[in-house]
Amino acid sequence: MAKPDFRFKTSVRVRWMECDAQGIVYNGAYLGYLEIGQAEYYRNLGFAIYTIPESGYIDFAVVKSTIEFKSPAKVDEIIELYVRVAKIGNTSLTLNMEIYPEGSDRLLTDIETIYVGYEAATESSKPVPKDIRKLINTFEETGEILPVDQLPDLARAIAFNKNHLNR
Repeated sequence: MAKPDFRFKTSVRVRWMECDAQGIVYNGAYLGYLEIGQAEYYRNLGFAIYTIPESGYIDFAVVKSTIEFKSPAKVDEIIELYVRVAKIGNTSLTLNMEIYPEGSDRLLTDIETIYVGYEAATESSKPVPKDIRKLINTFEETGEILPVDQLPDLARAIAFNKNHLNR
């Protein structure tokens, strides 16, 4: 994909703890970058992906992650994480992330991850909620971020968590 295919990006500085002795990012650290990119993507849309499972609304489990390393990222480098949801199935989301050095078009890493809606109580898959589907599709198609109050089920899940955390 090309950078313009992504509507969202966030930056992070490579830390020494993510590198080997040569100052090159260790392969396992890229899944940490994926977590940062995913969390910031959803935060940009108006909610924290890590807090809504407590409401029973939705949780997601990683079922597949593919990482292609093109060029090394190095310690203290600012890297840009370009993130998009490329596909939403009945129970799954496919998230793509590309990593570039800040201000460069040199692709460092390409990650594709499939998340499945998950119901912890039954240990089974769960459909992607219509509000999340609408929020993501609108953002990916138009760049518009719908106000969460226009998405009643998602708004209730967010309110549940705010109330639960304030007790």
